[in-house]
Order: sequence, then structure tokens, then C-alpha cells
Amino acid sequence: MNDGQRARRPGGRSARVGAEVHQAVTDLISERGYGNFTVGEVAARAGVADSSIYRRWGSLETLLTDVALTRLNTRSPMPDTGSLAGDLRTYAAQVAREITGPEGLAVVRLAVALSSTGQQGQQARDDLLAERTRQLQSMLDRAGERGEHAPDALEVLDHIMAPMYIRVLLGVGRLTPEYVDGLVDRLL
Repeated sequence: MNDGQRARRPGGRSARVGAEVHQAVTDLISERGYGNFTVGEVAARAGVADSSIYRRWGSLETLLTDVALTRLNTRSPMPDTGSLAGDLRTYAAQVAREITGPEGLAVVRLAVALSSTGQQGQQARDDLLAERTRQLQSMLDRAGERGEHAPDALEVLDHIMAPMYIRVLLGVGRLTPEYVDGLVDRLL
């Protein structure tokens, strides 16, 4: 390493700033909804300069996409219980807790709102769907390797994920453990 270069520390200031900015976005979406705040307001809430956000993310839409993808990737790890039924039940329960938790609805609304904001928003939607599908496919591939008949990822999205998201978005009924398990049972 040259004298003019500094080593980046994982988990250092950059990670802390990223986490603070992500939390500020999530809080603002919860309070005001999508489209009702600016980069300046995110920066003020996170205690950073606007230029830091623009330098790292480039635009508000890119930041919002990053928040949604990060929440998706860190909140619902893929279970490995040894059976497809167990994996799907565990995963569905995790997603139900995630989307009904204190920040869950804000992230769901963010994902929906991004999909209607032009080409960049559609790309964000596509990225979110691709990541969710990749996660599901890894679980389904494991089941196939164990010799279990596995549905495809789109069937899981249609029969398990979509009903849960619709209930949360429209406020129609609770995601009880019995309801979530019933979705898995009907698919299998």
C-alpha cells in the first residue's frame, strides 16, 4: 500500500454512515410515505452532508433501491431445515415477521412505489424480484438435490409471498402462523 492510500476498514465509518442513512430513509418512509422527502431531509436525519449521499448513491432513487435490497437481503435469510416443507414454513414465517414488523410496511411500500417511478424504478423492482427469486431458488435447488419435488420460484411467489404482501399492503387480515402455514400447505 502506498503512503497516500489508506486501508478501508469494514464496519468503520462508511458502514456506520450507510446504516444511519438507511435508517433515516426507512423512518421517513414510515412517517411520510414515498416521494414526500428529499435527499437533504435524509441527510439531515442521518447527520451527514447531502454531498455524501450523492457521492455514494448518486440519486434518491438509487438510495431507495439500495435500502429496499439491503432490507430484503438481511431480514430473510434462507433457512435449511432439511425439508422443503420446513424450509418454506420457516421462510414464510420470517417474511411475515419482516413485513409486519415496525419497518416492514415502509419497505414494502418503498418496493411498490419504486416500481412506478420510471425506468430506474422499474429496474429497482426488477432487482428486488430477481434477488427474492435467487434466494428462493437456492432453497428450491437444495430440495431438489434431496430428491424432493419442488415448485418453481414463481409458484412460491404467487402462492405464498403475494397473498402475504397483499394482506399487509391493503390491511386485510393478520398474518397469523396458521394463515402462513396454510399458504405453504396449499402450495405443497
